[in-house]
Amino acid sequence: MSVTVTGPLADVSLAPEVRAALEASPRLVIPATREELYQLALGPEGGPVFTVEYDVNGEMVPEATVTRCRNGVAVNYPEDYMRRRDPDCMRIADDLPTDKPRYRDVFDAEFDPTRTETLEWLGTQELVVVPFKAGGPRFGYPSLAIVPLNSAFFALTLVDLQGWVTFDEIGPFTPRSILYVAPPFRHTHFGGRQVVVHNRSTTLHEVWAYNLYPGPSAKKGVFSVLLDIGEQEGWLTAHASSVRVTTPYENETVIMHEGASGGGKSEMCQEIRREDDGRILVGTNVVRDEPYHITLGETSALAPVTDDMTLCHPSVQKGNGRLVVADAEDGWFVRVDNLTHYGEDPAFEKAVIQPDEPLLFLSIDGVADATALPWEHTLDSNGKRCPNPRVVIPRRFVKNVISEPKEVDVRTFGVRMPLCTRDNPTYGIMGMMHLIPPSLAWVWRLIAPRGDKNPSIGESKDVKKALKHGGMVAEGVGSYWPFSTGTKVAAANLLLRQIAENDRTRYVLTPNQHIGAYKVGFSAEWLTREYLARRGGGRILRDQLTPARCALFGYRPKEIKLDGQQIRPTLLQPEYQSQVGVEAYDTGAKILTDFFRAELEQFLTDDLDPLGRRIIELVLRGGTVEEFDELTPMYV
Repeated sequence: MSVTVTGPLADVSLAPEVRAALEASPRLVIPATREELYQLALGPEGGPVFTVEYDVNGEMVPEATVTRCRNGVAVNYPEDYMRRRDPDCMRIADDLPTDKPRYRDVFDAEFDPTRTETLEWLGTQELVVVPFKAGGPRFGYPSLAIVPLNSAFFALTLVDLQGWVTFDEIGPFTPRSILYVAPPFRHTHFGGRQVVVHNRSTTLHEVWAYNLYPGPSAKKGVFSVLLDIGEQEGWLTAHASSVRVTTPYENETVIMHEGASGGGKSEMCQEIRREDDGRILVGTNVVRDEPYHITLGETSALAPVTDDMTLCHPSVQKGNGRLVVADAEDGWFVRVDNLTHYGEDPAFEKAVIQPDEPLLFLSIDGVADATALPWEHTLDSNGKRCPNPRVVIPRRFVKNVISEPKEVDVRTFGVRMPLCTRDNPTYGIMGMMHLIPPSLAWVWRLIAPRGDKNPSIGESKDVKKALKHGGMVAEGVGSYWPFSTGTKVAAANLLLRQIAENDRTRYVLTPNQHIGAYKVGFSAEWLTREYLARRGGGRILRDQLTPARCALFGYRPKEIKLDGQQIRPTLLQPEYQSQVGVEAYDTGAKILTDFFRAELEQFLTDDLDPLGRRIIELVLRGGTVEEFDELTPMYV
């Protein structure tokens, strides 16, 4: 329905120039329902295929196509580049503290003139305006999105992620954040690049999105808003998934899993993959091409709590030594590149193929008025599958999902590890499971090392070069640093305080992809989850642990048994694999330690928490596991 600014927006406190742009718009639409917004996404004709295009210097340039399918809309971008988030698209327009590139330094100009131009351009467009709560309907902060009407699919993505709310439900409010979308500026002002400008004050966080891929704005831009608010208020939104694991004996354990891109956050909420005969492939010795299986009669039941943005809001904390978490989103931005054919994830496939309401698909090869299938990915220009196909799915569609805040028993951290052999030593030497003191848990989150390709984002040249040569890159702090608009040291202090305050939490490291010479995929993470859940709240005795050869790995269990089957000891101690050996292990340990030392130096400023300084100095001088444990005692 068409409205004027005297309608629902009359009770929203807006800057004069923003209100003027809305008043100048030839048509302002505030959808009354999600269904109405969905119809708007299909364009004025309602499909079957609608092209989103804009006038760029007199030429109509297509930015996306929206295809009407039986189970939703399939959005596709003509450029490969627009199908993934550019990791270098964030620009800071204000003068508040930041370690990110400032607009004026990158473009040699102030943002204000571009901001004015953007508002003037929006004033010439038909617009759709939607309210949302940054952080989800329950704990979120009232916010607003102003989007060109022909890009209504973008607004649909945003409200599906953050949850549908109306102006009436929120009542009169002053927005804590506003998201503006102006796609043609990508061409007229930014050379075709994705650019998202953040303009912060202590009361308002503006996100100016100059592209139509929602990843860096409707998804991670809202993450940036929450991190900014949290930094001001003293709490965090973690980049993590969390799941309640219920064993066959009905013991419950909540595990929160963090890590850099590719670290296994999504996989933590997935069932253990089995072979056709029901066995579990733990790994394959790459050198000998020898598979290693175990058999588990019954595995634990999983109930997801959070998927990617995990709210650690102060209002839900109990102060009992365990972190309480809630989901910061009402819908999940699920990457489905790992689905390549029918039957790989039946519960999820059913949820998206036969949804209760139509969904939004990105980079899925949708055919008009046919069913969009999550394994039919759009092909990039090189003929290969797009590595970043997505489905936006409401939480309520996810099997066994938990909607209440939950206390975290175990915080795991996943690290992508390369193959390591005698002939090619690398840092891929982490054992299947390591227990670490809180101080080392903080250090791993400061660095958040990533050593393999990430399908969610395009890689910069420097990152490609580092990864190609077996090196690492850091996604710290907390792996949410790519989305933070503040400073690294402020984020580091906040993270340290959170870890120190929750001292009844077990901290664990687990690798994926490789353990020494074994290709393991995510089986180590899944089996570690199973093992920790079966132990439940039971204490792990100190005499069951021994220091790892590399001090950064903390302790390793002397043995792991599941259903009476002992996990191969060489998966706990890769240095004893015949294809690895102590010398290759030590070479990998040096690669890892040198990388950590180089990355940690930047945190040694006057603003760093004194405990944080002691921890980093301990890493720099080669401290032992026992010294880290003494500094911050490990809860086992």
